[in-house]
Amino acid sequence: MTRAEPRRAARRSGEEPVTDRLVTKPTAGDFIAGLPKAELHVHHIGSASPRIVAELASRHPDSKVPTDPEALVDYFTFTDFAHFIEVYLSVVDLIRTPEDVRLLTYEVARELARQQVRYAELTITPFSSTRRGIDEKAFMDAIEDARKAAEAEFGTVLRWCFDIPGEAGLESAEETARLATDDRLRPEGLVSFGLGGPEIGVPRPQFKPYFDRAIAAGLHSVPHAGETTGPQTVWDALTHLRAERIGHGTSSARDEKLLAHLAEHRIALEVCPTSNIATRAVRSLDEHPLREFADAGVLVTINSDDPPMFGTDLNNEYAVAARLLDLDERGLAGLAKNAVEASFLDPAGKARLAAEIDTYTDAYLADRIAP
Repeated sequence: MTRAEPRRAARRSGEEPVTDRLVTKPTAGDFIAGLPKAELHVHHIGSASPRIVAELASRHPDSKVPTDPEALVDYFTFTDFAHFIEVYLSVVDLIRTPEDVRLLTYEVARELARQQVRYAELTITPFSSTRRGIDEKAFMDAIEDARKAAEAEFGTVLRWCFDIPGEAGLESAEETARLATDDRLRPEGLVSFGLGGPEIGVPRPQFKPYFDRAIAAGLHSVPHAGETTGPQTVWDALTHLRAERIGHGTSSARDEKLLAHLAEHRIALEVCPTSNIATRAVRSLDEHPLREFADAGVLVTINSDDPPMFGTDLNNEYAVAARLLDLDERGLAGLAKNAVEASFLDPAGKARLAAEIDTYTDAYLADRIAP
């Protein structure tokens, strides 16, 4: 059986995707499905479902992306991180009009709402769209229109992180910083500034001037670091980019001093277990450092990254965490509250969502023990 076949079978049957060798407690799946959540590391284009990717590919038949959702299962099977970036950029190329942007954003919100995600900080790479000719004002209007419609219709609150595609160099950094800080363009939902793409050959310190501008404009710093490179990349993100959270940070487990620093300063790691396996950043779930992070007292949040591309979703990632950390319902609720704490929600919003998680958990457990 090929690596893609279990994922294909799950999609044909309508079941949720399940990570290889995943074993959860009998009640974990039901509890997770209803658990109110926040998601802090999920990419805009990377969240396009096979249905939406196929629809976009049909709109733009010159693309090499398959128009059959079934064929996308194999298309989204990656040999390494470089191959993932290649495939990801081919999907990026499907977003060519403001209507494409609006459709994608709204449908991503629909999927988040299905999983009881009450609040999400969606990572958006505007440079990838504006460089392809989408008018920058039309782009901003499209994501904002979708955000407001989604909140009204689904109840899911979306906020944006504008990130620099590191592989595109300093030109993309300049453009992203401009779009993020120009009061005539900056969307209402923008809360943070990030850095994604490959880490190898893309040192973090060179992006300091752009992060300085974003931070001066009131945005939070949330770069990717330590996903496919060593812990020094995380230190660079902390030192030069003034990171308040770290995207992935997988290699942090190799540096005890770094783990202690993250724990002491409550700098959260945005952990994406299935993504790390799919891109070969970690060889297997059994070797994933999530347990080491938790044991060191690091504030960890669970996220899905580019879920359809990795055959997962946020509910599945919580099930993975339940296995890796041996969590019961209270433990899973605590994990959900970690994301609330690490989010850029206002204090009142954090209090409401944390209370909703507690209320749900109490009711769920009470129902289980009721005669």
